[in-house]
Amino acid sequence: MRNRKLVLAVAGLALVTLAVRHPTAEFRLITHEKSDPSPHRMQAVVDFGLVGVSVLYTWTVNRLR
Repeated sequence: MRNRKLVLAVAGLALVTLAVRHPTAEFRLITHEKSDPSPHRMQAVVDFGLVGVSVLYTWTVNRLR
């Protein structure tokens, strides 16, 4: 009975820890040129509840002038 209470306490603490700050994977694909003052940018974030995913992609467009 004592071990059962200990296991429940540890499981509860782990659940509270996950609820406070869940892990987030972050992917950055920076492909724009350094000289580009305003690169194009696409950013997306998906949160699945227990895990989040963040994606950032930047690129430079050759403009005709």
